[in-house]
Amino acid sequence: MTIRKTSLIQGNRACTEGALAAGVRFYAGYPITPSTEIAEIMSEELPKFGGKFVQMEDEIAGMACILGAALTGKKVLTASSGPGISLKQEAIGYAAMAEIPCVIVNVQRLGPSTGGPTSSAQGDIMQARWGTHGDHPIIALCPSSVYECFTLTVTAVNFAEKFRTPVYVLLDEIIGHMRENVELPAYEEIQIIDRKKPTCTPQEYKPYIIDESMIPEMADFGTGYRWHVTGLFHDETGFPTGKTEIIDNQLKRLMNKFSKYEDEILLWEESKIEDAEILLVAYGSTARSALDAIETLRNEGIKVGLFRPITIWPFPEKALKAKLEKVKHIIVPEMNYGQLTLEVERICKDKTLVSGLFKVNSLPITPDEIIAKVKEVL
Repeated sequence: MTIRKTSLIQGNRACTEGALAAGVRFYAGYPITPSTEIAEIMSEELPKFGGKFVQMEDEIAGMACILGAALTGKKVLTASSGPGISLKQEAIGYAAMAEIPCVIVNVQRLGPSTGGPTSSAQGDIMQARWGTHGDHPIIALCPSSVYECFTLTVTAVNFAEKFRTPVYVLLDEIIGHMRENVELPAYEEIQIIDRKKPTCTPQEYKPYIIDESMIPEMADFGTGYRWHVTGLFHDETGFPTGKTEIIDNQLKRLMNKFSKYEDEILLWEESKIEDAEILLVAYGSTARSALDAIETLRNEGIKVGLFRPITIWPFPEKALKAKLEKVKHIIVPEMNYGQLTLEVERICKDKTLVSGLFKVNSLPITPDEIIAKVKEVL
């Protein structure tokens, strides 16, 4: 790998570096702790790349604005935290229905409501999956290091463009604000994926006609292709329909369009899992504490391993199930009251015991707390 630069940088800055490297050229949003550095840095850096930064009047407008820019062909990003993400939900649902590619960074803080603006938490896991109304597809990626803030933002932009979908990058405040020394690759070595453009004439173009890829071609507004965009159920022309068969087929395709690409979308990491009798399922900053705890416990002869979901949604459940042959107990440490624990229980309840380790007081879960929980279930 050719190194473009080596820097001691913050997670939020690494996220902006990844967005710029992936080709993001439009940002709209509203400043909110602990994501504000992303907006600040994008406002400084985007003009250097010929891009545009717009601070909108509120979070709702910020989300709507990036969707408009995405329809003109721009790769787009916005960033916020829990209260702001709550306000963006209607437009996120619109993006899912209309299949508009966009990336939403959520640097999670303690909630609900205004909560703890400078406090870390992991309380937006289920919000990312089900925050907007109705059944809808979503991809959410969860970094555990500053370097992953870079790489997973690149991945998020690529996923958004390839699959025509909203994609979350779920940081927590610790990851967003911590600093690590990272080596950033040269731009020419970064894989870039662009949305699929129509090959037909403007007169022949149908914006939601489906081929075997399950992903419709997407024409840029302003290039001679005219098409209708709506949050209503629509046919292949993009215009609304009330025909039940078309509605049924559209929603089934939306809900299943990632299935064809699971090998690409589902990302996870394993550590010391081969002989593990106790398995930790941890993500974000909590996974770092889990790795430290595993080292201590292994030195004491306790067989503990880590399964770290990097793609939180869709959850890599087949991969987790495949690792349970020797596992007697799963522990899910997370900075909420058990949001991912419920998902792990659903997946593993017939295979092994599942327990949660929850902490919601603005402080991180420590390795000692994980060690104590492991010894409690032995």
